[in-house]
Amino acid sequence: MIGHLKGTIIHQDLKSVILDVSGVGYKVHTNTAVLDSQNSKNIEFWTYLAVRENALDLYGFTTKEELGFFELLLTVSGIGPKSAMGILSVATLQNLRHAISTGDTSHLTKVSGVGKKNAEKIVLELKDKLDGWTSDGVDFVSGDVDALEALKSLGYGEKEAREALKKVVDAKDTGDKVKKALKLLS
Repeated sequence: MIGHLKGTIIHQDLKSVILDVSGVGYKVHTNTAVLDSQNSKNIEFWTYLAVRENALDLYGFTTKEELGFFELLLTVSGIGPKSAMGILSVATLQNLRHAISTGDTSHLTKVSGVGKKNAEKIVLELKDKLDGWTSDGVDFVSGDVDALEALKSLGYGEKEAREALKKVVDAKDTGDKVKKALKLLS
């Protein structure tokens, strides 16, 4: 999987860039805030590779927090990468976290393809998951969401799984994080 890219923007359109990394051009879908703020052609992306039957799409974020929130949005059934990217384009992470925790669906319904029912579903499913987020950023990013889902599938409650994962600090990868959390839980 491609997790991080650093290179030079050689082309830009409304929703993506072509990033030249050592002579290879990667098409990276990103949000409009990133595209509007780029004064320099050099950039780094934390990436998510969406694998579908007929496509491999790369989504890029300037911070790990954005990537973590994107992956969190993907855990909601009915929300795909394009909808999740649209949601990240309408407001800042802090505003989105606040809107979800207070049940405000107005930011979410601005996104094409996200109606009132989907917005309410996002609020319902993510409200408890946002307990792991702090005002400074994210406690749960990338593999942490996967580790949390693994612990939940093993029968642990979300709250106790989160508490155990918060105590795991020196894990190498998701598997190691789950093993160490299981030791804490037993």
